[in-house]
Amino acid sequence: MSEIKHNTHAASAVSDYTLHKTVVLVGMMGAGKTAVGRALAARLRVPFLDSDAEIESAANMTIPEIFERDGEAFFRSKESQVIGRLLVEEKGILSTGGGAFMTEQNRDMITQRGVSVWLRADLGVLWNRVRHKDTRPLLRTENPFATLRALYDQRVPIYERADLAVSSDGDVSIEDMVERVVKALMTRPDVLERK
Repeated sequence: MSEIKHNTHAASAVSDYTLHKTVVLVGMMGAGKTAVGRALAARLRVPFLDSDAEIESAANMTIPEIFERDGEAFFRSKESQVIGRLLVEEKGILSTGGGAFMTEQNRDMITQRGVSVWLRADLGVLWNRVRHKDTRPLLRTENPFATLRALYDQRVPIYERADLAVSSDGDVSIEDMVERVVKALMTRPDVLERK
């Protein structure tokens, strides 16, 4: 998926929808959580929130720098704090890091205050999207594909616990993914309704 830019706050425009709960996008690195999240937020005219971006802003460091300096456990602790804060601040679309949903505390917070949507993509699609990027600290290994496969095998059973799942095929456009997510959300009137 190509990155697209959207205004994160389109509050001046009127939406055709009413969002009752924050939509939390979960899934593997490369699933499209940020790109789809931005486009979805623009479509619903709600704020777009990104837990990784919030962590980087608060720490004044990149995620790879945080991993290198403080370790993954420290990062996961900060991630939980940020997700908890974002879930109560305002309703919107929240993109989370690939490992965020692995923590039971995070899953509980998301279930209580929002709705989780798993952007499901197969391993080959994910590899094609992440293999040329050096921004994934967990893939800085001798065999990044084997690492990605191990993460995939470990995380998919947990992602399957998400409230909703939307398939992300290799050639699907961001707009089509937004349409799929909206359709899934409309099955939950407690989350999203047409005005």
